[in-house]
Order: sequence, then C-alpha cells, then structure tokens
Amino acid sequence: MIDLHFAPTPNGWKISIMLEECGLPYTVVPVNITRGDQFEPEFRKLNPNGRIPVIVDSDPPAGGRPLTIFESGAILLYLAEKTGRFLPRDLHGRYCVQQWLMWQMSALGPMLGQNGHFALYAPDKIPYAIERYGNEARRLYGVLNDRLGESSHVAGDNYSIADIACFPWVMTHKAQGVTLDDFPHVRRWFAELRGRPPLQKGLAVGRRAVRKTLDAQARSTLFGTKPAGGDAPAGAFQSQQLDH
Repeated sequence: MIDLHFAPTPNGWKISIMLEECGLPYTVVPVNITRGDQFEPEFRKLNPNGRIPVIVDSDPPAGGRPLTIFESGAILLYLAEKTGRFLPRDLHGRYCVQQWLMWQMSALGPMLGQNGHFALYAPDKIPYAIERYGNEARRLYGVLNDRLGESSHVAGDNYSIADIACFPWVMTHKAQGVTLDDFPHVRRWFAELRGRPPLQKGLAVGRRAVRKTLDAQARSTLFGTKPAGGDAPAGAFQSQQLDH
C-alpha cells in the first residue's frame, strides 16, 4: 500500500493520476497547505523542503522497510520503475521521457507558477513581473506545441510520465491567460488525454478541497515568511498551489 501525502495542486494531481493509471492501491493523506500542515515537524520528517506531494510505499520492490519519496518527478520515476509502465526500457526512449520530465520540472512548472503568482495572487501588480513571466509562459507553450507537432505525445508516440507531468499544468491555461487556440497541437493533445478514465479519476482526488478564494489566514500561511509550524520561503503558495 502507498500513502500519498496530497493537496489538490498540479504537482499533487501528477501523482494521483499516475497511481490511477498504474492501478496501484493507495491511501490519500490530506495535507492542508492553506493551514500550514506542510510546515509541521511531522510532515517535514517526510520532506525537509516542506512541500507536497510525498509518498510512503510500505511494499517497495526490493522489500525491507517502507520507502519515502518526495519531489513529484522522482515519485513518477519510482512508480514507473515499480510497475514497468509509462517509461520506455530502450535507451533512447527512456532518456527522451526523462528529459521532457526534467523540462516540466525545471521550466514549465516553475515559470507557470511565477506567472500565476504575479498575475493572480500577488498583492501588488508589478507590470515587469507580469510581462516577464507571461511571455515566458507563452514561450513554453510554444515549445510544447512544436514538440506535439512532431509526435503524438510529449516524449514520442506513447503516453508516458512526461505527459502525466505536463497535463495538470496545462489544465491551468485559462487562469494563466493562455488560450489553446493559439497552440493547436497542445489543444489536440490536451483533449485526447482528458478523455482517459484513469486520468479523470486521478484528477477527481481532492477537487472538492480546492479553494477558489483565500481568506486572510490562508494568504498569510501561503505567502508569509513564517507560516504555521515552521519557517519557509516567502511565496510558498507559488511553489505549492502553482508549483513546479
């Protein structure tokens, strides 16, 4: 059994989608990031960085004691290796998937997180930041669109963890101020993936917990320099709700 320490964010949904796609049994352990659960000492024993998602696998492939993994990309790789699914075994295919996964982790997620933060949540509207990250978000959509003009999926002809990593972030396109009409290959890919029943089931996890508005306490926890239960960098919300 796998315990998934989870909040309904793009990074959280990456893992619930993967677990559903793989048919693995799991239990959701909710982490209320608007209350600061991610900064509590008990959680930071699982992830010293104080971010979701985290999994604890009580039955790792090699046996022995339970295995704890944080960082969504590392979790996706682990689950792919555990099940033998959504990660090619041949050298070229495997590294193609891994490089697009790293692209999502290093570029698509962080830049969309910054764009969302400054455009939607920052108390002061800073034109330079809004323009900079808006332009970068659209550039990255262009990169993805060009790639999907060459292949049916992000890392080639087959559905992989690279698609699973990117999809929940592309879900935020309307809030990001991006229209998929400008990126027809992304629009085609997005429509195809959202029709997958396991993906839809993974997205359903925690959807009712999504907060459309933030009260003063939630904003203080997510944006403040000293959230409940420990210290964390300013702008914690952009790393958790609109995370990398």
